[in-house]
Amino acid sequence: MRWSQLFIPTLREAPAEAEAASHRLLLRAGYIRQLGAGIYSFLFLGWRSALRITQIIREEMDRIGGQEFFLPALNPADIWQETGRWEQFGETMFKFKDRAGRDICLGVTHEEVMTDIARRELRSYRQLPQIWYQIQTKFRDEARPKSGLMRLRQFIMKDSYSFDLDEAGLDVSYRKHYDAYCAIYDRCGLKYKVVEAHSGAMGGAVSHEFMVISDAGEDQVAICECGYAANLEKAKSLLPPVTDNEAALSPEEFSTPNIKTIEELAAFTRTGPEYMAKSLVYMVESKPLLVQIRGDHQLNDAKLTDALRGVLWRPAHPDEIRQYFGAGAGSIGAVGVRGIRILADEALRGRKNLLTGANRDHFHLRNVTPGEDFDAEFADLRTVQTGEICTQCQKKKLTVAKAIEVGHIFKLGRRYCEAMGAKVLDAAGKEITMVMGSYGIGVERILTAAVEQNCDEEGMFLPRVIAPFEVVITPVNYSEREHRDTAEEIYREMLHAGVDALYDDRDERPGVKFKDADLIGVPYRVTVGKKVKEGKVEIRDRSTRQTTDVRISEVTKRLRSEFFR
Repeated sequence: MRWSQLFIPTLREAPAEAEAASHRLLLRAGYIRQLGAGIYSFLFLGWRSALRITQIIREEMDRIGGQEFFLPALNPADIWQETGRWEQFGETMFKFKDRAGRDICLGVTHEEVMTDIARRELRSYRQLPQIWYQIQTKFRDEARPKSGLMRLRQFIMKDSYSFDLDEAGLDVSYRKHYDAYCAIYDRCGLKYKVVEAHSGAMGGAVSHEFMVISDAGEDQVAICECGYAANLEKAKSLLPPVTDNEAALSPEEFSTPNIKTIEELAAFTRTGPEYMAKSLVYMVESKPLLVQIRGDHQLNDAKLTDALRGVLWRPAHPDEIRQYFGAGAGSIGAVGVRGIRILADEALRGRKNLLTGANRDHFHLRNVTPGEDFDAEFADLRTVQTGEICTQCQKKKLTVAKAIEVGHIFKLGRRYCEAMGAKVLDAAGKEITMVMGSYGIGVERILTAAVEQNCDEEGMFLPRVIAPFEVVITPVNYSEREHRDTAEEIYREMLHAGVDALYDDRDERPGVKFKDADLIGVPYRVTVGKKVKEGKVEIRDRSTRQTTDVRISEVTKRLRSEFFR
């Protein structure tokens, strides 16, 4: 294609609100334009890259036997109510009423719709397994859309669903998707990690995320050199031992005027926070829950949800805390509490003589021993931190890093099929509830991650397979006939050979052309300049900035044999 005929609105400066490198560069390169908060238009170059990504996804899904569907974005409320997710998604889901007053929503994901098809159409085990997928627009009313295409309210997702007779069949379908996802990211040129993940609102016991390590990411993962990797919502670690005072002591109240935080208590008592039990209060089904974690640890919301088996919870209000504990949040503890469920982190199991609140304003207790001075249920509730020991190798230290989630796969089990009555007859004629898996890939996330991994101060250099063009042909002086004719010749030859080339036929200054070529993500540039008189042009590798002199007659051949590898 000829640049002079295309709409490629490059910008010299990025808008001030663009923080992440991918956001800045996608705007500057003319890939996207913002319509509203979390709502972006794909322009010509951006959509070409998105189509290349979706084609790779489609090919790999077809390779594992996936069958492509296209489902409605508009969903009636009743199928979401069957599974309980109409309420569970809350304000994240776009909900409204049609002209007849019926509740309706925009699809956040499509487990319910696919399961509805399965329960209506699948009758026998002979029809299983099935893998159905689609590449569709999804809608989520994000509270804080940000970072360009990273967190959107409207986005493109490949979501697929497997239906099997039993868990053994699900294992096979899950592995197929795992391998297909690796192939997709490999082909897209991403450096990624597969991490253990939390299933969240999707449900199911097993899930993995595909993460690209990046400072621009909004997720955090714990990784070890031994190969262990997990989302912080799921990660576990071993803690260095803490030496407690082993004496048999009883809780003792002491005055702590105006002390409300762990940091203030540590400074006041000259005691490390690892010798304290921090108290947090939540409301669970209108009842208070007291959570105890070590003073230097942070509660992990996802782990708390797991410990509560998915029951919804919220932080208690100050007046509720005072109602149930008789003191403000900075002075509460577990000793003496009656009729209130207490959940403690595993890091407090076996500890002795800790500091904690006394349930009296401006007072705390010392010498509190969990299991003796109060009864609690123990669970893994804390967030793993950098420097803690890996549970897999039990030797090396974990590193917590930011990451971009580009895909997530789930073993859903029978949750949706049980709720919606999706059953088939087995070989013995008995009705069996099908087992299901769900598998998602974010198209915009792949593009964003690719930009983050392949950029510099001048622009981006996308992997060839997902770049909008494979090569840009740039005559230095378009008004000079020899430059123009040579560039035309190379362009026609590339088109004939099936090379996807962009011909910069604009009558612009060389500096403008070079800056634009460096900006827009095309991985190779053929520069037609002074060396034409010697029968040569330059091939520039955008990622390395290295140039190679090539004879004009060999440009296409050399590109395909040496550079397109």
